[in-house]
Amino acid sequence: MKKQLTVFLTLAVLVLMLFGTVGSFADSYTYSIDGNSQASPDAYTFTDDIFSTDMGLTTALNGPTDIETDDAGNVYIADPKNNRIVVLDEYYKFLFEISTFSNDLGGGDDSLNGCQGVFVWEGLEVGEGGALHAGKHIYVADTNNARIVVFDGEGNYERIIGEPSSDIFDDTNEYNPTALAVDSTGRIFVVAPGIYQGIVALSSDGTFEQFLGAQKASVSAWTLFWRRFQSAEVIAQQEAIISREYNNITIDDNDFIWITTDSADESDRSGAIRDKTSAYSPVKRLNTAGTDIMKRNGFFSPAGEVDFRERAYDDSPTGVSDIVDVALGPEGIWSIIDKKRSKVFTYDDNGELLFVYGDKGMQSGNIQSAVGIVYQGSKILVLDSDTNSFTVYSMTEYGELLLTAIRHNNDRQYSLAEQDWNDILRSNNNFDAAYVGLGKAYYRQGQWEKAMEYFQIAYNTADYSSAFVQWRKDWLSRFIWLIPIVVVAVCVLIWLFFRYAGKVNRRAAVSGKKKTLWEELMYAFHVIFHPFDGYWDLKHEKRGSLRAALIILALTVIAMAYNSVGQSYLYNPRLSYTSVLIQLSSLLVPLLLFVTANWCLTTLFEGEGSFKDVFIASCYSLTPIVLLLPVSTLMTHVVADNERGFVTLVVAICFVWLGLLLFFGTMVTHDYTLMKNVGTILGTILGMLVIMFVVALFSNLLIKMVSFVSNLISEIQFRM
Repeated sequence: MKKQLTVFLTLAVLVLMLFGTVGSFADSYTYSIDGNSQASPDAYTFTDDIFSTDMGLTTALNGPTDIETDDAGNVYIADPKNNRIVVLDEYYKFLFEISTFSNDLGGGDDSLNGCQGVFVWEGLEVGEGGALHAGKHIYVADTNNARIVVFDGEGNYERIIGEPSSDIFDDTNEYNPTALAVDSTGRIFVVAPGIYQGIVALSSDGTFEQFLGAQKASVSAWTLFWRRFQSAEVIAQQEAIISREYNNITIDDNDFIWITTDSADESDRSGAIRDKTSAYSPVKRLNTAGTDIMKRNGFFSPAGEVDFRERAYDDSPTGVSDIVDVALGPEGIWSIIDKKRSKVFTYDDNGELLFVYGDKGMQSGNIQSAVGIVYQGSKILVLDSDTNSFTVYSMTEYGELLLTAIRHNNDRQYSLAEQDWNDILRSNNNFDAAYVGLGKAYYRQGQWEKAMEYFQIAYNTADYSSAFVQWRKDWLSRFIWLIPIVVVAVCVLIWLFFRYAGKVNRRAAVSGKKKTLWEELMYAFHVIFHPFDGYWDLKHEKRGSLRAALIILALTVIAMAYNSVGQSYLYNPRLSYTSVLIQLSSLLVPLLLFVTANWCLTTLFEGEGSFKDVFIASCYSLTPIVLLLPVSTLMTHVVADNERGFVTLVVAICFVWLGLLLFFGTMVTHDYTLMKNVGTILGTILGMLVIMFVVALFSNLLIKMVSFVSNLISEIQFRM
């Protein structure tokens, strides 16, 4: 009996595991700054799958392409293979369909043909004679008929907007609208796959106005070269091939146009994820001038999946996301769908990722092929073209808390938002948007240091910089009297030090005695300001030495190491640094390459400097790094993100100064003329490349020899 019970329980556990896998809904997650997924509570959870039978349709959906809702919650589905628009009530029950109608052009029966897009507009519609009619209007992209058909809220025909009359629409620009949107003034924005110049903007009466937001095309340098020898006709045909098209469109309450595309090259889309540029972004927010104004303040650009690497243990889709639709939700949040993975990615108005959910598959809550997404109040509907259904996701308690926090923030109720974000962090302490929200709440309350603390946790350098500027302004207002004292004191100390260094150098020049180590080090301050006589005396009067050169080299490594670990958060947000050994290698290797290549070359061209002379002169040339690099490091603690040009200027001066000293140092050391030294420097750079090639070749050969000997020994041991 006990054995039978054990077998039964084992089988029960296996069955539960099996069905738990089959019926599971993919866990929600977000991304860290390193691109690693981190678990998140479900903001939305699977509610139901709505099939044709649930809708009460006598003819089932067949490859639907678009889904839309209105203010009352009614659902509109484009069913192009059945040449109709299906209209459901807020409970997903059939109301009516739009398929055939009597038009006012020929006075006869007409019908939709392959209608791929639908948009519901509630406003003033332009009727006959330019009269405006208030109410709900259904705009249908009648794709195969190359037109837009407008119906009223009950599905009654109103008017037809045909192909725009313009010379632009010719044989190379086939007009077959697949998606559309209408702004508050009645202007119509159309997506047509055959149009590569961007979105087609029409006036409310259907008159062509302009193209908006043309996609940037990837053109190779080779193609650009051959275009110089091609005719205008051939170039136009090539543009039609290489230009990028949009696949979907919607519009928000402020008449900003949201568009999506998946036609750009994967390499371009992949680059757009991390550099957060607009050019190849799969989703954009355009103003009426066609300029992308989308905010991309998250770790990565809003573009769907971030970690799309191929893994040996996972057969999930790889590559960048294929974004095919965008939906606008409450309080400025918005969602996009990745058709490749059938996942939903939701962002806030600042482009911060809020959560990701969904997955590809036949399990409850997952989708085979997501082609459309829309908000229905607090719910989200995702259209599946493979199963001819749509999936309903409902907001969870966590999602409601998140939406409430965003609402309080938008309404400037910052104390309430602070409480909301703290509640969210108790549920999800990995949620960077909550830290950003708290930082903004403290920022608006004037608590700059606390705001900086939370922005730092979320790696939000832009807002951290703003809070830092306010904190700095507050500090300066309290200690403004201290600034001139510190500036004067620093200037006096610098003047006294260089005065002392000059006195030491003058005394050493006439003493006739052997130079001490301190005098040899102080001589570096004479060399950097007087390179011609400085390098001459360095070689001929023995004012410097190898020991002093090595100390300067060591100080340079220390300065570089301090620059690596001592920069402020704004300049090193991930607190990354390199070890002293790596710093030493990164300095010593190029230095020895330069010295070796220069000495080898100048030996053949009557150079008067020895290997030791070149090395000492090169080390003394490193003095600007010792002086200025720590200054630039300290400056990172007092300048904001938008003021980093000051730090860049100091670093630039440092390395330009270094380059000039190396140039003049080699010229004086070898007693070359200016032009001969220019040729020598160029030859030195070439020699460095040759040495690196020879070393790499020798290393590769040595590795192969060691591998051969090792394999030979292993074979002999095996045979014996």
